[in-house]
Amino acid sequence: MSKEKNKKISKKKDSKFIKKIKQHMYKWHRVIGLITIIPVIFWTLSGLMHPFMAHFFKPEIAHDKIEQQVIDKNKLQFSIQEVLKQNSINDFKNFRIVSFNNATYYQVKLIPGDLLYFDASNGKKLENGDQKYAEWLSRYFLDDQKSPVKKIEVVTEFTSQYKYVNRYLPVYKLSFDRPDAMQIYVETLSGKLATYNPASRQFFIWFFDTFHNWSFMDAITNNSIRIITMIFLLSVIGFSALSGILIYGLLWKQFKKTDSAQPKKGLRKYHRQIGIWVSLFTLTFAFSGAYHATTKWSPYTLSQMVYEPTFSTKEIPVANNNLNLDWNRFENIGIIMLNDTIYYRCQLTEKETRKFRKPTGDSKWNKKDSKSEVVYINAATNQIVPDIDLQYAEFLAYYFTDGTPKGACCEMDVSSGEEPHPALENVKLAESKVLTDFESREYGFVNKRLPVIKLTYDTPEKTSYFIETATSRLAAVVTTSDKVEGYSFAILHKFLFMDWAGKNIRDLATVLAALSILIVSVLGFILFLKK
Repeated sequence: MSKEKNKKISKKKDSKFIKKIKQHMYKWHRVIGLITIIPVIFWTLSGLMHPFMAHFFKPEIAHDKIEQQVIDKNKLQFSIQEVLKQNSINDFKNFRIVSFNNATYYQVKLIPGDLLYFDASNGKKLENGDQKYAEWLSRYFLDDQKSPVKKIEVVTEFTSQYKYVNRYLPVYKLSFDRPDAMQIYVETLSGKLATYNPASRQFFIWFFDTFHNWSFMDAITNNSIRIITMIFLLSVIGFSALSGILIYGLLWKQFKKTDSAQPKKGLRKYHRQIGIWVSLFTLTFAFSGAYHATTKWSPYTLSQMVYEPTFSTKEIPVANNNLNLDWNRFENIGIIMLNDTIYYRCQLTEKETRKFRKPTGDSKWNKKDSKSEVVYINAATNQIVPDIDLQYAEFLAYYFTDGTPKGACCEMDVSSGEEPHPALENVKLAESKVLTDFESREYGFVNKRLPVIKLTYDTPEKTSYFIETATSRLAAVVTTSDKVEGYSFAILHKFLFMDWAGKNIRDLATVLAALSILIVSVLGFILFLKK
């Protein structure tokens, strides 16, 4: 009998204890919900905007890149040496060839960073050439030769409308007088499209930046306070979701007894029924969002990671229009320095090109393979030197880790990152690979630059450097910890685990998840007001 009595006493004690837990749990669940209702509304509404901005209402553009064309040697009547001498230029950083408005020009980058244009047929300078090239690029990408340009400006840092995900700096921003108020950003140094925003997309970007990234806090505080505030509120939201799971999941039997005595209807019933499932989405969004925010402490500096030695005209004896190469495949040219030796870096079309045809038979899908061959020629001997591209990439990796100015840093995330790396001296190269497309999450389309050489070193973090040898730039740096954070954000925040269903379904699932969180939060707030 004593055992039975003890059981009854323990049950009574348990029930009192559970009642007390329930009392406080409900109280704290409501308090946390009230604290986070505004941030949740901000994040879910702006989160709903992202799939619309990135997919459902993504504007179309006529051309997203300039297809590489073979350059006729006969158009290079003047060599780069003759052009520089004619225009009294003794030192420069680099050059390449661009063709626009029915003419071929040498694009020369001077030591201060200016880009000058000289006609390859006569050596004459094109006045205001960089701006003219920017306008030509913009009109080509838009396929619009008629709309007047309202404004042209040079963008030298990332803004609320031109975010760091666009990568290229500096760029020209051209605003067109069209019904869609199109703004287009182009990098003249490479002839690439950075991004384009009609009026609708400009609003989406502003809304997302203001209410998802909380850029409005930049006006009243600094970046660190903004990130700390976001991480704190996301942590509180996570605790709110956990308390909801505990109340309506793990302790559901205890709470159900009370509810059966006093049945709840209407809003409270729906809030409880769907809350447990929505809590799972809330946890994934809050955790991955807070984790991702921790990578944003330092400013973006990857655009500064470029190797640009100064070249003297007299140091380059071999004329660029007299090189020992297959001119029938010549696409473009630049110049590099490796181990105190100057080389021409020539880009050629592949010897064999393949045609691809879409099964529908539509002729517009008949395209040539866009891959190119890279050839290095000694600028003093006119001799082709094989296997230099990999050597140059390795040199650049060393340069960016040991030769950069103190305090400079490299990007560290699948999409961003912020801390310097040690020198690679005596570190074994574990893998080298040429990437000609964005084939993995590790180096995705957000990194912009292709082709790149991937160099993975045998460090504790298995650090991978992605080098664009065509521009002597560091395109990305990725470590094991970056991969973990990157996959966390991709899977838990962007639902990339649903890629198998296609982008439409994946984006729809993301929208529904965010919408369900918003509905449950608003229902909870309405319940509090009614009580």
